Amino acid sequence: MKTSEIKELSNAEVVERIQTDQDSLLRMKMNHAISPLDNPQVIVGVRRNIARLKTILRQREINAKQSS
Repeated sequence: MKTSEIKELSNAEVVERIQTDQDSLLRMKMNHAISPLDNPQVIVGVRRNIARLKTILRQREINAKQSS
């Protein structure tokens, strides 16, 4: 998911997306430990996506504090 796509989402949608991505990351890690994934780089991609989501959410929090 690109940053521009994330910025279009509301805060509630971003938080929901973070939760679902963290759940899928946990599942992927467990599956990878049992039997190797075809493409282990997917795990890295999900981690980066979670980081992007958290960064956008934090930026919104900072902007809200500055504007009030």
